[in-house]
Amino acid sequence: MNTTESQEKKERPKGWLRRLYAWVLGWADHRYGTWALFCISLAESSFFPIPPDVLQIALSVSRPRRAYFYAAVSAVASVLGGILGWLIGYAFWGVCGPYFLRFVPGLSQESVDHVGQLYQQNAFWAIFAAAFTPIPYKVFMIAGGIFQVPLAVLIGASILGRSARFFLVATAIFFFGPSVRKLLEERLELITIALFVLIVLGFVVVKYFLH
Repeated sequence: MNTTESQEKKERPKGWLRRLYAWVLGWADHRYGTWALFCISLAESSFFPIPPDVLQIALSVSRPRRAYFYAAVSAVASVLGGILGWLIGYAFWGVCGPYFLRFVPGLSQESVDHVGQLYQQNAFWAIFAAAFTPIPYKVFMIAGGIFQVPLAVLIGASILGRSARFFLVATAIFFFGPSVRKLLEERLELITIALFVLIVLGFVVVKYFLH
């Protein structure tokens, strides 16, 4: 394989993801945009590579007064998708595992094993972190089924984490309007990580003073 062919092969996945990203954004101007948001949020929790925030932000910017409605759609669908991911790991991993490991971005045997170690320490906080921050949520959902994390724990942590993430976006757009779109698109990951760190530090401080 010559240098040109090798370079083209490396660029194909990026081009594919860019086209998929553009396809997701295209639903913002469609009358079924809300249903698209629901389906994308559902799918992203187990296999889809584009986060629902992309479409949620676009829809909310065009209709700021419905920002919280779009956040609710994203949260409900994402948690339902998380349950689907758990079910895949719990009941079907022996059959479909090799295909997921090969084709789902961010999912590998190493990442699944690492999540399993995190679950041994504190499953609830591990899931909450994945639900709220840019950590691949789908990996934690599928691994939750593989390592048989109680479904009640997974659902509870997912509801808190996913709702906090999506309603954070909705609040920013509701109060600041379209002007905040660029900030959310470029800095959302950093913002969620910073807020998660503050939450953890808050609990550490409370625990320290209680003891």
